[in-house]
Amino acid sequence: MDAAFKTTGSKWLLPVSEYFGFPLDQVNFLACQLFGLAAAFWFRLYLSPSHASPLVRHAVATLLGITFVIFCFGWYSAHLLTVVLSSYLIIIKADINNVHRYSMVMAMGYLTVCQISRVFIFNYGILSTDFSGPLMIVTQKITTLAFQLHDGKTKDAQIYMHTNASMSLVNRPSLTEYLSYNLNFLSVLVGPCNNYKDYVDFIEGRHIRRRLSQHSGTCNGQNGYDKMPDPSPVSAVCHKLLVCCGCMLFFLIVTRSLPISYNADTDFVSHAPFLTRLTYAFFSIQAARPKFYFAWTLADAINNGAGYGFKGIDENGKPSWDLICNLNIWGIETATSFKTFIDNWNIQTGVWLKTVCYDRAPRYRVELTFILSALWHGVYPGYYFTFITAIPITMAARAIRKNFRHHFLCSRGVKLVYDIITWAATQLAICYTVMPFLLLAVEPTMVYYRSFSLLIPFVFTANLLICNSFPGFS
Repeated sequence: MDAAFKTTGSKWLLPVSEYFGFPLDQVNFLACQLFGLAAAFWFRLYLSPSHASPLVRHAVATLLGITFVIFCFGWYSAHLLTVVLSSYLIIIKADINNVHRYSMVMAMGYLTVCQISRVFIFNYGILSTDFSGPLMIVTQKITTLAFQLHDGKTKDAQIYMHTNASMSLVNRPSLTEYLSYNLNFLSVLVGPCNNYKDYVDFIEGRHIRRRLSQHSGTCNGQNGYDKMPDPSPVSAVCHKLLVCCGCMLFFLIVTRSLPISYNADTDFVSHAPFLTRLTYAFFSIQAARPKFYFAWTLADAINNGAGYGFKGIDENGKPSWDLICNLNIWGIETATSFKTFIDNWNIQTGVWLKTVCYDRAPRYRVELTFILSALWHGVYPGYYFTFITAIPITMAARAIRKNFRHHFLCSRGVKLVYDIITWAATQLAICYTVMPFLLLAVEPTMVYYRSFSLLIPFVFTANLLICNSFPGFS
């Protein structure tokens, strides 16, 4: 059997996989997410807090999540159950002053061992049994909860200066709550990571009420926020599903015709002119993004369909369902600095990195945060090429911002020219920095680096002179 159609999960959909020519693991993933979308609406309408107890909602969400993982990964799902149960033992047994450290070492250590075994023992470079995605999300949740529990118990004033104190915990979760938070069907496959308190509020029916109470002035002073009906997520879900459809069409029409691997093709590198290679690199990087847009937007829609993800009332007086949104497509595509791109890409992972590393590191915050990000992503060499390269680019932008940016704000015309130049420079920096992340292995990465050796001085010079912001990692 071709490697693309191998999986440790269910083979029920193998005929569908062969008919459409998509890898079986991707077909299984999409089937679970589409079923999860339907289950999310059922969960909100027929298993709402007014119809079912929190215990029932926790149990159903957990059982569906475990079913999805088993369907997609088969016996590999045991890894998720192992790390979650092990981390719960640490939560209830460890000293509160060290619970966050033990949880971080255990979760990240287990994740790294699994990634090493998957990459170097089972088919290096082939993602046919990629169970590490859910394991990465679970690692974020385990460590987020452990740090918030430590913060709530220690009451360290220095910590409270940098963290969101309202999310800290004073009580350890029960086993049912812990399993539900980590393995619920809404986010078990692709995330995003979210705060434990927000999730429990959602399960117990306080999620929307609590956030509406912060905007009671929008209720026209009649009955108060507690008398208003809960805002419906249907409009937000429909909008996000349209985005998913657009991303899917883009993938089928464009992405598959611009493979990333062609950037390291020896014939192409040897014979194509520099500008041709640069143009192809630019468009292939652009074409690689919609698959991430699709997965993250669909995951967000599933959470919204269940009634989770309500952020509050926006400046236009309309409900916003972007509390756990993982990306801002417009912000990504129009980014005029490396920081802006980072801030709008995989947002919840950025929040996690800020919470567990950047805000707590005594020094070398940027360097340690990027290194942790590389470790969390995996052991493919391309990840380390990307994140290590990003460190000097980020530091340069941070150091130069105060000295250069204000010179370009004298008029709208000058600012527009500045934005165009910084957008182009950012895209070139992304082409050079992010490509190894997609190529994964050393050999194609080195071929690509050699083919774009002319970009090295330009990327660093451009970021030194015109990157317009990085006041802090967030």
